[in-house]
Amino acid sequence: MILKKIIWILLFIIPLYAQSGTVTSGYSEEALKKMIGRMLVIGFDEERLSSDSAIASDIIKYELGGVILFDRFFTERTKVKNIRDPQQLKKLTAQLQEITSKPLLIAIDQEGGKVARLKESYGFALTESAAEIGTRDDVMFARETYRSLAKELSVNGINCDFAPVVDLSVNLENKVIYGLGRSYGSSPEQVSKYAGIFMNALKEEGVVSVLKHFPGHGSSLGDSHEGFVDVSDTWSEIELRPYAELIRQGSVDMIMTAHVFNRHLDKTYPATLSHNVNTKLLREKMGYEGVIISDDLQMKAIEKQYTLKETIILAINSGVDMLLFGNQLGDQDTDELIDVIYKQVRSNKIDLSSITKANERIKTLHSKYVDH
Repeated sequence: MILKKIIWILLFIIPLYAQSGTVTSGYSEEALKKMIGRMLVIGFDEERLSSDSAIASDIIKYELGGVILFDRFFTERTKVKNIRDPQQLKKLTAQLQEITSKPLLIAIDQEGGKVARLKESYGFALTESAAEIGTRDDVMFARETYRSLAKELSVNGINCDFAPVVDLSVNLENKVIYGLGRSYGSSPEQVSKYAGIFMNALKEEGVVSVLKHFPGHGSSLGDSHEGFVDVSDTWSEIELRPYAELIRQGSVDMIMTAHVFNRHLDKTYPATLSHNVNTKLLREKMGYEGVIISDDLQMKAIEKQYTLKETIILAINSGVDMLLFGNQLGDQDTDELIDVIYKQVRSNKIDLSSITKANERIKTLHSKYVDH
C-alpha cells in the first residue's frame, strides 16, 4: 500500500508541481520574469520621471535590459518626448540610472545627419551624415567627428548608440538608407573603415555600438516602418562583408536585425524572425558571439504580418537576445509583454535555453560597458 502511494506521488504529484508555474526548470516565476525583462528595450513617453512613472516601475520590477530615447513623438513631431535640451537630458538619464542598481542600457539613434535624436536646434553638436563622411573620405576628420559625438553621448548619460549603419548604397532608389544619407558608400571596404572608426570612438567613451541592419537594408525598395519589405531580387552577399570584416576584427558587441524578407536566406520569415538568418548565418557561419537585438518590433513590416505572441516566439527562438519595443508606433504594455513571453516559456513554445543564453550574452555586454 505504501509502495503504491509512493509510485502515485512520483507519477502524478511531481510532474504536476513541475508544471505548476511556481518553478520552471529551477527558476521561480519572479526570477524567470526578470530574465525576460533583461531581454527587453522599451520606449516611454516622459521627459522626466515621476513617482508614478510606468517605466520606472517596470525597470525596478523586471530589471529591464534597457530603454530607448526619442526626441519627438512619431505622430506628433512638435511634441517633446524624451529629449528637450542637454540639461533636461542629463537629469533624465541620471534618474534612470539612480532607480536601479542593475545595469541599464540607455539607448538612442544618433547616426548623424538626418537620423539624430540630439539635434543642433536643441543645443547639441551637429554631426555629419554617413554619406557626407564617406564622400569626404578623410580618416582624421571622421575620427574627430565621432570622438565628439561619442563624448556628447557619454556626458549626457547615454551608453548605447544604435549606430553605425553598415548598409551599402547599392540601390539609388532606396529611400530609407541611401535617400537619407545613412550609408558610407557602396564599397564594403569603405563602409567597414568608417564604421570601425565610429565604433572605436564609442568604445573609448564606454558607449555600446550597434551595427545595423543585418543582413542588409541598402538594397531594399521599401521602408519596414511602413510594411513588408522583400529584398529577394535586389540583395547580394556583398552586403554581408562589412559585418564579416568587423566581426573578424573582434570589435562587434551588438548587431540589429532588419525586418527584411529574402527568400534565398529564408523562404518563410523576415530576418528578425529567422533562425536561418540569426543563428545559422550570423552565429554559426559568420562566427558572431555577441548580442543580437531586433529592430523595433512595432514596425508595420512585423505588426501587420504577425500577432504579438507569434512575433515573440519566432524572434527569441530565432536567436534574438534583446527585443526592441520603441513605443513610437504603438503602445505596448510591459506587464502584458513579459506575461506573454513567460507563458510561452512555460508552455515550451519558447526554449528556456534561448532565455538563459540571451542573458549570458547580455551579462557579458554589461561587464564590458555598464556593469561598473
